[in-house]
Amino acid sequence: MTISIDDARRLPKVLLHDHLYGGLRVATIMELADSIGWTLPAADPDTLQAWFTRGAATADLLQYLATFEHTLAVMQTAEHIERVAREAVVDLAADGVVYAEVRFAPELHQHAGLELEAVVEAVTSGFRGGEADVAAGGGRITVNAILCAMRTEHRSVEIARLVDRLRAWDDKVVAFDLAGAETGFPPSLHAEALAFARSALLNITIHASEPPDLELISDALAHGAHRIGHGVRLRADTNLADGDRIGPGDLRLGPLAQYVLDHQVHMEMAPTCNVQIGAVPSVADHPIGPFLRAGFNVGYNTDNRLMSNVMPSSELHAVAVAHELTSAEMEQLATNAMMSSFAPMDVRRRILAEQIQPAYR
Repeated sequence: MTISIDDARRLPKVLLHDHLYGGLRVATIMELADSIGWTLPAADPDTLQAWFTRGAATADLLQYLATFEHTLAVMQTAEHIERVAREAVVDLAADGVVYAEVRFAPELHQHAGLELEAVVEAVTSGFRGGEADVAAGGGRITVNAILCAMRTEHRSVEIARLVDRLRAWDDKVVAFDLAGAETGFPPSLHAEALAFARSALLNITIHASEPPDLELISDALAHGAHRIGHGVRLRADTNLADGDRIGPGDLRLGPLAQYVLDHQVHMEMAPTCNVQIGAVPSVADHPIGPFLRAGFNVGYNTDNRLMSNVMPSSELHAVAVAHELTSAEMEQLATNAMMSSFAPMDVRRRILAEQIQPAYR
């Protein structure tokens, strides 16, 4: 099927891996930076966008993460955080997203003295405001929050307990995540937090994408992850190589890949970002296409819209063109993500039936 970027924008999309502080509007960063006296690396929108994108395309995850200094600097007050969250919802809806889970690390927004609860309240208030803005324009979108603990820090138990505490009164808080630099910081370093998350029956997703071995993915699963953030390195447990165009019948799986397939563990893949950090040479070499055709539970995501200079529609378009997806395969990607979301089952089924399936019939 030939798909244009306009077609991709019109199709209903589900986004499960998007970082709040990686998706600001350039104009908003500039306005907020000016209001607090923060110096940015560029003085006009186009040059600033190019600076962020260059930082993402370094093939170095640590350099990539360094670009967040500027976005986080302008997100240290409840007012600014709420505005960014509200704009994110509006921007995603305009791009055809019908359901999203946007994640952030509350501990990164405390430099001006905000309490953790106040950070989360600002985000979810922004999400609700954005949903209302979209509804006022005749649209419909649902956006929930995943709270991240930084794996390089020592607050993961505190953040896991925060998720458990807040979900009792804020139904937009839906899961716990471990994020940040991965090499040298496996999930097992946060075993206490993950044990608490399992005992409290929290939804768990864990980033596992950077190191070229499979240890992070297996460690995440061993500590209770229901979903894997990225998971691109799983191809090392298969016979896939750069440039391969093999069919599902020719895909050979090792024990970990077989487990992920058999248990239908959802992988929140972000092909453009994975190319930029050097995990794969191109979107065409990304395993999302072969994995999808082999029956893996995969979806496409933006990760950081600002840094990677992507939107959900451009990501769908890139994957569909590179892997020659059919309409049925694009619908399957949306279905995979919706049914693997951390929304209640009745919400998943409603959005699937009312907002996703009709677009493909």
